[in-house]
Amino acid sequence: MAGRHELGQNFLVDRGVVDRIVSLAAATPGRIIELGAGSGALTRELAGLGRPLTALEIDARRVAALRRDLDRERAGHVTVVHADALAWRYPRVPHTVVGNVPFHLTTAILRSLLARGHWTDAILLTQWEVARRRCGVGGSSLLTAQWDPWFSFRLHERVPARAFRPAPSVDGGVFAIQRREQPLVASTDRGAYQAFVAEVYRGRGRGLAQILTRTSRPLQSAPARRLLGSLGLADHVLPSRVSGPQWAEIWSAVRDTAPRRAGSGSRTGRSGRSGSRA
Repeated sequence: MAGRHELGQNFLVDRGVVDRIVSLAAATPGRIIELGAGSGALTRELAGLGRPLTALEIDARRVAALRRDLDRERAGHVTVVHADALAWRYPRVPHTVVGNVPFHLTTAILRSLLARGHWTDAILLTQWEVARRRCGVGGSSLLTAQWDPWFSFRLHERVPARAFRPAPSVDGGVFAIQRREQPLVASTDRGAYQAFVAEVYRGRGRGLAQILTRTSRPLQSAPARRLLGSLGLADHVLPSRVSGPQWAEIWSAVRDTAPRRAGSGSRTGRSGRSGSRA
């Protein structure tokens, strides 16, 4: 069966890439949840690990075919579920997530995944540029900076478009996310921290030192420069160039600052420029 365009079905057919993804999964603990099983290229190899495996697939035709194949192979520890990965109820026990993520759903699936508890590791195949940005290559995205205190992101490899059928218009990339055993920011601070990081990313100023003086939790100019200097950051650094541990230190410095009411404080002039792309 050919992939369905409306479902973003680009099936991985490169055996070498499949083997490397399965090898990464083998180093993780717990049961496995596969996102978008498709034709089963990953499913069959993940089944070989012998761990409980739940394969999610939204295409009913693919679900029926994969169930038949696995029944013949007597893979009793594998369950194929006809479900939307964004709506399915994930287990409330430790598990690993593996998936060739439909490119048009990458951001939605990542947001949903990061907001959920219980999973420990994720090995994902997405668009190459998304994989690079999530892992901070060339600068981190806002989404990564908001979640970095609770997760680490590691880029593994670029996957050429020819490794898929049908071939997409862009290359893919494999990256891993691991939940930190010890968060860099208290979970009770998550909402306030993420709002602060978003404000900084969208702030105006000639670099981070200036932006930090203009947030709702402002630092004075001299303390802002000293803070960045202690973290090895230049005054003009952009938010996208700040690492997770550095964000945690910045948050620690501003956390107890009384939030300034909206509309108060200095206004930015026309000469200020945006600190970074989200």
